[in-house]
Amino acid sequence: MGSTKRPAPPRFSREFKERAVAMVFEAYEAEGTTYAIIPPIAERLGISRRVLYYWVRQAEAETGRRPGLSESDRDRLAQDARVAELERENRELRRANEILKTASAFFAAELDRPRPG
Repeated sequence: MGSTKRPAPPRFSREFKERAVAMVFEAYEAEGTTYAIIPPIAERLGISRRVLYYWVRQAEAETGRRPGLSESDRDRLAQDARVAELERENRELRRANEILKTASAFFAAELDRPRPG
């Protein structure tokens, strides 16, 4: 039986994305239209409407035209979360290390203690 995996989506260059979004923004300004302009532009560029819609929304968030997180904000939040995770892991490892040191000292003392007999 064959695999049911979908093929990976095509990768577009940053310049292509920027130009596609610029075309949408130019159409907004020229025609005063809403998102209805996206399907014909996407078709002309040979890309999915959903992809272009996503790029436009992302660009709007980046430029402050729309509320939301910019890519740099998302990256910063991801980094903050990673730092917090590493700090938590570091605390756990330090605690485990202290426990092992205590156990090691206990067993060393037990081995050094003279045995009756």
